[in-house]
Amino acid sequence: MAPQYNAETTGSELVTEFAAQIKGKVILTTGVSPKSLGAQFVQLIAEAEPALLILTGRNTTKSQQTAEVVAKAHPNVKTRVLKLDLGSLASVREGAAEVNSWDDVPHIDVLVNNAGIMAVPFALTADGYESQYATNHLGHFLFTNLIIDKLLKSSEPRLVSVSSDAHRFSPVRFDDNDFHRGENYNKWIAYGQAKTANMLMALSFAEKLGKKGLVAVSLHPGVIGTNLGDAVDWTGGDVALLNSVDKTLGNREAWEDGLKWKTHDQGVATHVFAAFHPSLKDHNGAYLQDAHVADPWTETVKPWGTSPVEAERLWKLSEKQVGQEFTYN
Repeated sequence: MAPQYNAETTGSELVTEFAAQIKGKVILTTGVSPKSLGAQFVQLIAEAEPALLILTGRNTTKSQQTAEVVAKAHPNVKTRVLKLDLGSLASVREGAAEVNSWDDVPHIDVLVNNAGIMAVPFALTADGYESQYATNHLGHFLFTNLIIDKLLKSSEPRLVSVSSDAHRFSPVRFDDNDFHRGENYNKWIAYGQAKTANMLMALSFAEKLGKKGLVAVSLHPGVIGTNLGDAVDWTGGDVALLNSVDKTLGNREAWEDGLKWKTHDQGVATHVFAAFHPSLKDHNGAYLQDAHVADPWTETVKPWGTSPVEAERLWKLSEKQVGQEFTYN
């Protein structure tokens, strides 16, 4: 697909362009607290009159604040808030059970797995998993599988997994997933592992359920100043550590002149593209950036994030970690 859009493209532009694809849809988005990309995404697509926006987050007060912004600007657009702590498998199961109990919501057209944490100090979740991997990947893996029947009841089901070009920092560490309980922890390598997992999960769903009509893609939104980076010191040691990882791996980003920042509107352009562009049916499992299918020859697309073998290995590992198998014919 020849890039029609670029880093300057805004979500607002694409909402206008894809208004017909958005109108009347039921869209569930994880991670919608104020000032997040998730909030920006749902506030923009509300312009095109979706039937229902389901807003999830571990803090329902913050999710409700975003719902109120939508309601004030677009009183005819329905919203529903769902408590979902992706760092807790018990919370994920409770949230999925609630969604599945909604008889008045027989299907979900688009699931946008947007929530995440970035470069936080080492911690294990209550389930015993490294927090970035658990929150960014494992919670989404379980939640998506548990509500997949609702998604497949859509005439055009779509799954969007928000990854990052930070996947360049690490493949999935199958033999040391939790950094030896933190002994050899590096916050950026841990983030990279989680973002690679986001790519591989989309690839797996595309392969397993593409024949049932599911389109699953992953994306890099860009570098945007949101609450995702609250744990990061952008002027000191954390950036130096990031640069050190890039240099060790020989990534070109190590020698580029600073980070290329986007506005919030530009930052959700690829979300909108991924969720609604009709042509992506021909690119199932793809990794996107700047509102186009990323080019591995000219853009940062590491082979460990696009490998079907790695994707299947991660699927099996994730099943073991959540204690449940998901088999699709």
